[in-house]
Formats: sequence, C-alpha cells, structure tokens
Amino acid sequence: MASYDDIIANIPIADLAARLGVDEATARDAVDQALPALLGGMGANAQDAAGAASLERAVEHHPPQLFDGGVDLDEVDTDDGERIVHNVFGTNTDQVVRKLGSTEGTAEPGLIQRLLPILAPIVLSFLAGQFAKRQQGSGSQAAPTGGGGGIGDLLGGLLGGMAGGGSSAGRPSAGGAGGLGGLGDLLGGLLGGGKR
Repeated sequence: MASYDDIIANIPIADLAARLGVDEATARDAVDQALPALLGGMGANAQDAAGAASLERAVEHHPPQLFDGGVDLDEVDTDDGERIVHNVFGTNTDQVVRKLGSTEGTAEPGLIQRLLPILAPIVLSFLAGQFAKRQQGSGSQAAPTGGGGGIGDLLGGLLGGMAGGGSSAGRPSAGGAGGLGGLGDLLGGLLGGGKR
C-alpha cells in the first residue's frame, strides 16, 4: 500500500530547496509541515460526497506521469497548484498558511505559501497513479466516491499511515483527518473548507 513516505521519496528536496532559496533541511521541514496539511485538507473535503466527487474529477485531470520515476520540478505547473490549494482550503487558505508558519521551529508563512502550489500538483499526480492502480486491481468500474470508498479511502490510508508526532490517544484529529496528530489539532476546523 502506498504511503506518505512514497510521496516524500519522489520529491527532489535538493532541487526544491534551490527553487525556494533555502537549505535542504529547511525545505524538508517545510514539506513536512505543508504536505500533511494538504493531504489533511483533501481528506477532510473527501468526507463530503460532493467534495470527494470534485477531488476525483481533479485527480482525473492530473496524469500520474509527473510523479512516476521521481518528480521534475520544471514540469510542475504552479498556477495549477494555486488553483488546487484554493480548491482544497477555500477561504481558509491564508489562515492555514499562517497557522503552519506560526508553529515554533517550522518554516515561515511565506515559504509555506510558495511551497503549497508546488506540492499540490505532485500530490494529485500521485493520487492519480494510486487511484488507477486501485481501479485496475478491483477490475470494476470507478470506485465509489465519498466516505464509502474511492478517493476518501485512499487519503484515509495515507493519513493513517503517516508517522507523525501525534498523541497516542488514538482519537481522530479535527476535520476528520485522523493521522495528522498535533497538526490536526493546530488546524482544527480550517480543514474541510474546500470546493464542493
């Protein structure tokens, strides 16, 4: 099963750091802040049937080739990324960026804001590949949307498998994004504000 680490392994951190004008450690820290929030936002939106359908349509328009074999940042369309981020977080986008950038020892808001539109198309390309594999494996037509399967289950599996520094209390995080640990608590109701 695909995992959060599979996404990280295909992101060229050195190239990303150069693109952002920071060192590799800072770039990796920023990715570790922004990527779970992006996945959590998508997961929260997918709890709603209309949100899941919207996300599945977006995934269909993002070929898995961008992700396959390692990401080439020159192929990432950041204008498309801006639209994806807005669709994921809706009117909460600026608040999410500020919250992520305000936590101690993490990337500043400006860096998070520049990073999210780079990561968003990468994530959708990854999801497109995973979704295609699931459909081929099941031998059936498209998987159902919403909480009953499809993209929601795929995101739930990714979030559940994240090795985060969350509490061991086992309770799901806010916004229906279990697996986010302390990040889910930090972002709270800001997740799930995206396109329906």
